Amino acid sequence: MSKRGDWSRLDEADVRVRPGKGTRPRSKRRPEHADAVTAMVVGKDRGRWTCAVDRDPNHLVIAMRARELGRTSVVVGDSVDIVGDTSGNADTLARIVRVADRASVLRRTADDTDPFERVVVANAEQLLIVCALADPPPRTGFIDRCLVAAFSGGLEPVLCLTKSDLADPSTLLAAYAELNLPVVITRQDQDPADLHDRLTDRVSALVGHSGVGKSTLVNRLVPDAARAVGVVSGVGKGRHTSTTAVALALPTGGWVVDTPGIRSFGLAHVTPNDIVAAFEEFVAPAEECPSNCGHRGAPEDPDCVLDSVVEEGAATVGRLTSLRRLLASKAGADEHAD
Repeated sequence: MSKRGDWSRLDEADVRVRPGKGTRPRSKRRPEHADAVTAMVVGKDRGRWTCAVDRDPNHLVIAMRARELGRTSVVVGDSVDIVGDTSGNADTLARIVRVADRASVLRRTADDTDPFERVVVANAEQLLIVCALADPPPRTGFIDRCLVAAFSGGLEPVLCLTKSDLADPSTLLAAYAELNLPVVITRQDQDPADLHDRLTDRVSALVGHSGVGKSTLVNRLVPDAARAVGVVSGVGKGRHTSTTAVALALPTGGWVVDTPGIRSFGLAHVTPNDIVAAFEEFVAPAEECPSNCGHRGAPEDPDCVLDSVVEEGAATVGRLTSLRRLLASKAGADEHAD
């Protein structure tokens, strides 16, 4: 009997190993894309992003996400590097190969129990909270939640009160006086000149309930807003859904990001300390509070140290009241939060 037929006489020299697919080391090197150009994402529709090269509203490029990015999130306001055909001509498509670190994020969750946060807008400098003084009446719970989202995301909140020709803003302003918020007041029968000055050369996100006059403001700020939305959403055949943010270039310079799909904010991603961070006088004392303190005071947090800050004269009662109102809003305790 031959050696090949006698299995007991075989040794390692007789074993033949077929190379497998995993024997070749996989390189972790990625293309450098030295020829990439920088752009700002101004719209998204069905897996395609509209990007303004060098923030030029007249140089819009449609791009897809490169394979090496995997499932990396890309949202309106992101600063991205794109390669490929960046001419912006019809029927061309570029690729997004890099997403820069975000300076700020406007985030929300579906509700206060949803652990999955959604970034709605990136890199906005300020959040314009549009609220009508009448028809419909102001909803302070919504304002409070927007403030929480702005503070936790690194945006400067600005309170924009519309329809001042229908109601006096003094009562609502008094409720937020201790927060030292920038305020812009507009009328239906006048051009919002102060608002123009506030937005020029900045990236600003706008939020507001239906009927508060946000669309009217957008149309006054960007006279050709309807046409601009159609261009930005061109990959979707002109479709702009109510759940999609879109950035519109201001004639005076800068961008406004309209967020028509945001009617309320789930704040599951926000911690009490995120809110306290916006109140400088309470930051250090809050570190002395018991672990898991919600900083809301008695009866929820009877050992909270923040009351002592007011007692010692280092903060006003109004500031602490304002802080705790925002904390209550985050906790879902405000019955007017919708």
